[in-house]
Amino acid sequence: MNRATPRLRALAALPFVLVLLVYLLVLALWYDRLPDPLATHFGPEGGGRADGFTGRTASAFVSTALLLGTAVGWNLFVRRNALWGAWATAGFTGTLLVLVLRDNLDAADAAEVVSPLVNLTLAAAGAALLALAGLALTRLVPEEEPAAGPGAADGPRLPLGPSEVAGWSRTSVSRPLTVLAVLALAAVPVTLLLAPWPEAWPVLLGPVVGVPGLALARVRVTVDRRGLTVRSALVPRPRVRVPLDEVAGATARDVDPVSEFGGWGYRVRSRRTGVVLRSGEALVVRRDNGREFAVTVSDAHTAAALLNTLVERRGRL
Repeated sequence: MNRATPRLRALAALPFVLVLLVYLLVLALWYDRLPDPLATHFGPEGGGRADGFTGRTASAFVSTALLLGTAVGWNLFVRRNALWGAWATAGFTGTLLVLVLRDNLDAADAAEVVSPLVNLTLAAAGAALLALAGLALTRLVPEEEPAAGPGAADGPRLPLGPSEVAGWSRTSVSRPLTVLAVLALAAVPVTLLLAPWPEAWPVLLGPVVGVPGLALARVRVTVDRRGLTVRSALVPRPRVRVPLDEVAGATARDVDPVSEFGGWGYRVRSRRTGVVLRSGEALVVRRDNGREFAVTVSDAHTAAALLNTLVERRGRL
């Protein structure tokens, strides 16, 4: 199992420390020019007029806790090819915090403070700039190497006669992902009924989350003479196929979605990919090029045994 190296953890925490130092410096320089309490939450009415307030000192503590807490979260789950995400998160959060201070600057009454929508664009720009920095720093972290998987000669076998033909198929289901996708899609009509357009623009996230989520919530895993195929059980696409002539070997083992793949769903890492819907039993296929593909599914041992047998049979042809 690959874990984040100390260098990777340090690089993932670095942007949050830098952003926090900038925020605290700006707060110290502007402290006497800020109202107490500060306007810290803004509603859609009045072009983003303040509707939530926090004391200056309390706001500093909350902002510090937010940045440090997010840094800890990234340190727990970060992987080399996601380092840019930590920097982007720090850039977006830090830019927004500083912009809130700027909006409050020299305000006689915090209730009159307005935070324009353009602040989100500026925060996105800050996130993009730091994401590029994080991407550049990725080269300082050695690539993760997967644990050596078995070759076909080492894995389990399924006894088959010379003329026998066999196939294996199972369905893998993620109930949490199904519920999340259904809720995301159901929120679309509800939001449109409760809020007028354009205030209801977040409803666009419903199909973005719900459609692919529903497609991946139930997958069909098949092993046959063509190799391994993983596709949505509801629609023909998306589909992942590992041809038999690219398989070096297969095994069944337990996987941890967070520590090994950084989450659930279709996951891509530097030396491994996978369709990970839950923790526990998974079919893990090692390709000829050394990369691994994993899919969480029940009865993975039988699938691995059949795949190894088919690979061995192919080598005799």
